[in-house]
Order: sequence, then C-alpha cells, then structure tokens
Amino acid sequence: MSANAFPPGFLFGAATSAYQIEGGWDADGKGPSIWDHFARLPGRIQRNHNGDVACNTYFDFATDIDIMRRLGLQAYRFSVAWARVLPLGRGAINEKGLDYYDRLVDALLAAGIKPFVTLFHWDLPLALQREMGGFDSRDCAAIFADYAEIVGRRLGDRVKQWITLNEPWVHATLGHLRGLHAPGRLNPWAYLRVIHHQLLGHGLAAAQLKGVHADAQVGISLNMGPVYPATDSEVDRAAAGLGDQFINRIFLDPLFRGQYPEPLWGRLRAFRPPVQPGDMETIAHPLDFVGINYYTRIHVRHAWYVPFVGFWPNDLPVVAGRVAPWRKNGYSQMGWEVYPAGLFELLFRMKQEYGNPAVYITENGAAFADTVSDDGRVHDPQRQQFLEQHTDMVSAAARAGVNVRGYFAWSLIDNFEWAYGYDKRFGIVYVDFATQRRIIKDSGYWYQSLIQGQAAGERSGAATEP
Repeated sequence: MSANAFPPGFLFGAATSAYQIEGGWDADGKGPSIWDHFARLPGRIQRNHNGDVACNTYFDFATDIDIMRRLGLQAYRFSVAWARVLPLGRGAINEKGLDYYDRLVDALLAAGIKPFVTLFHWDLPLALQREMGGFDSRDCAAIFADYAEIVGRRLGDRVKQWITLNEPWVHATLGHLRGLHAPGRLNPWAYLRVIHHQLLGHGLAAAQLKGVHADAQVGISLNMGPVYPATDSEVDRAAAGLGDQFINRIFLDPLFRGQYPEPLWGRLRAFRPPVQPGDMETIAHPLDFVGINYYTRIHVRHAWYVPFVGFWPNDLPVVAGRVAPWRKNGYSQMGWEVYPAGLFELLFRMKQEYGNPAVYITENGAAFADTVSDDGRVHDPQRQQFLEQHTDMVSAAARAGVNVRGYFAWSLIDNFEWAYGYDKRFGIVYVDFATQRRIIKDSGYWYQSLIQGQAAGERSGAATEP
C-alpha cells in the first residue's frame, strides 16, 4: 500500500476486553461476573482455564501501554468490568474500581493514545443474572444505562468515544441459545428477549452518556459476516437470505431502520418479546459510529428440520459430492476461513444500504499456533499476512467512498479466549502466561511499520499543501 492508503486522521489501534486480560477477579471490592462463575463450572472451559489472573493488567497496565507506545498505536479499545464498578450490578459504587479506569485513561492519554471504552463485553455482574436473569429481563436495560452514566460521569471529561455493547449477537446466541458462553443457558425463549433488551439498553445508555457529556461519541460493536449459500440452489439462496437476517440484519435493521427484519421476525413470532411503544425509537436513535468486528464469512444451507428458520451454517467441507470452492482458502486455528474480501463487502454494504455511517473496524484478527523461536522472536507469518490482506480491504473501501475511520487489531496481547481458555492466541504481542513476559510478534512489528508509513505520508502531504 502507498503511504497515503488511508484517509487523513484514520486511527490505528488494538483491542482487548476486561475479563480476557485484567485478572484481579476479586481485587479491591470487585464483585463476581457471570464469567467468573461460568469458568469455574467443570468442563465448560478448555483445560478448565479461567480468567482469575489472565494477563494481570489490573495490577500492571503500564507494561502494555509502553508496548502500545513502541508500536505507535493511536487508539486503544478496552472494556470496563461492570462488576468492578458496581459489584452487585447496581447500588453501591466501588470507587476503587473506578479509580483503576481513571488511572488507565490518564496513562493512555499521557502516551498519546486515544481511549475507546466498551461498557459491556459479556461480563455481566453475577448478582444481576441471579436476581433477574440479566438481559433476559427488561429491567436490565435501564440498570445498564444507569451504569453507563456512572462511568460516563467519571471518565467522560477525557473519554470521547464510547461503545455500549460488544457483539450482542454472541451474548444472546452463545450465552442463552446454545449455552457455550456464560451464563450457559439453553433457552430459545430467552434468545430474542436478550437481543431486544440489549438493544434497548444500548439506546438508553447512549442517551445517558450524551446527557452527561454532550460531546460523547457513542456507538456499538457488532460481529458481522457476509452470508453465502452453500450451493447455488434456490433453497440455499433463500436460506442465505434468512441467515443474513439472523446474523447481521437482526441488529442493523433496528439500529438504522427502527424495525426488525422480515420475514425472520415473523417466523420467530412465538419467541418474540413484547416491544413496547417507544422501544424502536430509542434503539434507532442516530449512532455516532458503528463498530464492525469481522473474522470470516458464513455459508448456510437449507435445513428443513430446523424449526422456524429452516437453515443451518454449512460446516461440511463437501457439498454435493465435491469440495466446495470456498473451502480452498486458508483457515485460522479457530477453524474460521480466512476471507479478506468479506470485510470489503461489509463496509461497502454500510455505504450502499445503511446511509454510509462512520465505521470503525473494532475487531479483526486471527488465532494461530505461536511459539517462541530459538532467536527469542515470535514469527507469525500467517497472522501478518492476515492483517496485511484485511487492512488492504479497509483501504480499498475507503477509496470507494466508505466512511471508515479506524482499524483495531484483535488483539493487542494473547489472552483468555473464552471457552477455549488460553489455547488460542490472537495477539500481536505474545504473552507467556506463567511469567507474564511480553514479546512483540512479527505481526506486531509489521503493524508498527504500517502505522509509521501512514503517519509519514500524512506529514508529507501536509508539508506539500499550499
């Protein structure tokens, strides 16, 4: 890419989340979260790992900020642990928890790094789950908004970019429909309630944040992926349309159009939550930006035996007796297809179908089996290629007129990868979890050079302006 491959002011950063890195699970008055509880249930997490220590950043974030500075990161996306601020989810505030994020924000700003704060990255306070079922209850939306106001009042004089929710689809689907994530429920009746109440909480929280600081920029991060039919048959093409509604439009349509997508919404009539007057207006209040978390595309096939929706993700490598063409691409250690063009498709879709809002890529990365070589380095050419190909797509989208403002690599450091424990490494920085030693991977140094090249191009462009 040329030195000016991205728009002026484009932000390069990296992202993490509280439960995955902080540790200090009960330090200084923090309450337990649903993930603290879930990770202690036998067999739920690979090798029975948990996030009790993780990357130890509750006790030492200075090491990682120094690495961010060395890499030239311009922004850092992190999440606040709700139960660290409000041990019971509401009520008494834990000032020591807020003090921690105060110090973190100040240290980032001192290093010239812009903080992007996510308020909910799945670690719901356990007390709210036990008391009301978490976001299965409508009351949780208002409680979340109150929590957002508390954090906004403390940090909003310095933090201007806020993300209300991270991947609400995952929290609803893996946490409440399939039971693979905390809180580990297998309840189709809860699924749409959790989606609707999260979206309602987003809208209420956005209003609270802007009420505290009028200049707050508020968005939401959605996991998205273009959906393709497994074959070119008519039934698989129809299944792909429903799959797109189930994965992408179930959030995009209410946020940007004030309605849930049809025909999916109609098909799920038996499971729909009560939508009260004013709900959709609250949800569809204009966003300042939308975050896209992209990892792979999705293929779906018609499945008559799946009630109500009639489709299923196509995870089989053989379709109609032959290897499907899309199976020829590479795969990450997660088993996800590496498909960079999908990121361009998502970005261009935001321009074509949803009014070209401001967009940040708030997560993009890949897990590979990293090891420390004899030379003390971590050589990860597959991840480096992944980042290069995907940032190429972001640059191409910007040149095509997409209003894309920044890119956050997932993730800054290796961390606790949810149900996979510590066996999947996404970081551009290697973590030895036994010693907490950090090693910048080759992909991290490549990212550093990309950032430096863009900065040099902007300086050169400014110097030649009349």
